[in-house]
Amino acid sequence: MDFQPDSSQLAKAEIFKNLHQRPGIFVVPNPWDAGSAKMLQSIGFEALATTSAGLAFSLAKSDGQGSVTLRETLENARSIVSAVNIPVSADLENGYGIDPQVCAETIFLAARAGLVGGSIEDTTGRPDDPILPFDLSVERVKAAVNAVNNLSFPFMLTARAENLIYGKPDLKDTIRRLVAFADAGADVLFAPGIKTPAEIAMVVKAVAPRPVNVVMGLSNCDLSLTQLQDLGVKRVSLGSSLARAAFGAFINAAKEVSGEGTFNFAGNTIAYTEINNLFK
Repeated sequence: MDFQPDSSQLAKAEIFKNLHQRPGIFVVPNPWDAGSAKMLQSIGFEALATTSAGLAFSLAKSDGQGSVTLRETLENARSIVSAVNIPVSADLENGYGIDPQVCAETIFLAARAGLVGGSIEDTTGRPDDPILPFDLSVERVKAAVNAVNNLSFPFMLTARAENLIYGKPDLKDTIRRLVAFADAGADVLFAPGIKTPAEIAMVVKAVAPRPVNVVMGLSNCDLSLTQLQDLGVKRVSLGSSLARAAFGAFINAAKEVSGEGTFNFAGNTIAYTEINNLFK
């Protein structure tokens, strides 16, 4: 790849890699635009990861159906990278193509956009047949790993097994895929939908010593960071939950005005000056 990262991207790449190697757990919250990224950095988070759902909602599109383009994803990533001085990883969905080489090209483009990490999932984008075959899924991760190995800086590749959230609750198959992804060279393993301590512990043990990401902010899972760390989890993401919290407050406020003719929502908002000062 004819691309040389600048000193800022190199430094962020090393920081992000170190976060996965140092003792303890850490959180990568998920902004959906430059403004939300800046807010999260101001709170003190050490790294960020984009959310495909949050981006889709902000573009008036649905998530998970391939409606957001690679161009839109990378434009959004560039704006987030430019807004903060901490590492940013991206939700690269299914690599924006089924062919393994497309996944590799997506990794190169993500690196060129200033990102220092990204995830590739084993989904088709088709509701009628959402999960890719096992062998093809592994080949796609291998191609992505090869792309990472051809970069001149560390790029943390997360491989995702998605069947648990696509109506195929087969934990055995999930673990089989994650183990194969780890063997293929993925840096981080992630299975959205694992919720119970027993499930999490099984995944952590199966792919050890590779780090495991667990998504929180979903329903029916209220484990704390301390509990997740005790289970061996290295990284915690929040998926679309922060975007849904923000959009939910917006919708509920608008419904109050439209339905009740009152404005009580304003009493729970953050002061204009406080938010405005973040961007000065």
